[in-house]
Amino acid sequence: MSMKKIALLICLFSLSFGFAQNETLFNEATELYNNGEYSAAIENYEQILENGQHSASLYFNLGNCYYKLNSIGPSIYYYEKALLLSPNNPEILNNLRFAENMRLDAIEEMPKTELSKIYNVVVGMFSYDQWAYIAVGLVFLFVLAYMAYYFLRSANQKRAAFISSIFSLALGAVCILMAYLNHQQYKNDDPAIVFSKEVKVNSEPNNNSSTVFTIHEGTKVNVLDELEGWKRIRIADGQTGWLQDSDIKSLKDF
Repeated sequence: MSMKKIALLICLFSLSFGFAQNETLFNEATELYNNGEYSAAIENYEQILENGQHSASLYFNLGNCYYKLNSIGPSIYYYEKALLLSPNNPEILNNLRFAENMRLDAIEEMPKTELSKIYNVVVGMFSYDQWAYIAVGLVFLFVLAYMAYYFLRSANQKRAAFISSIFSLALGAVCILMAYLNHQQYKNDDPAIVFSKEVKVNSEPNNNSSTVFTIHEGTKVNVLDELEGWKRIRIADGQTGWLQDSDIKSLKDF
């Protein structure tokens, strides 16, 4: 057997062993959670993350564990990470709302136009990679329908195949556009969750500047800029200011 084949077999064995180990850890964590051993379950879930595997269900379960331990920041943090991988998931959204009710801050979002709301709902219906997968599937359907157009003999069947091919191609193009818009939105947003119990947000990136407002653990912010250990953030009502990097944790640190 050649060295390349041996290396390939070792690689495949390592991958299968890793998946099996993670599945065992996940099942053990689920059992620990059901038995009320939330801290022990967290250790298992975090071990899976250290092994390089992550998923919406894993982050969702971590959020549930921290929620049971009344840890506001981590619970909201992991629910939000789960939503990034599974947008508009009703179960995640429901549990996130419960966790958000534990926060001290009740920040009203800036009003949005109806057009802006519709845009966000449509573009955010799926993640950008999910939009891309749908587009690939539709292009595949276009190819099949176009081939059927040439092979079918009946005029009605040929007409139906042609219309189906054009419809699939058009929908595929729309999905590609949605994937692009979603990806642009993803790149432009840099959300983070406050982990400190209380944070004084300053007008400038230093401790000598005045305090603009105060936020608490679990509040979601959007990072706009950073400078020497400080980050400029914006909260839902539009207010901006600077806080130290150690006070928040980025949601996109996959």
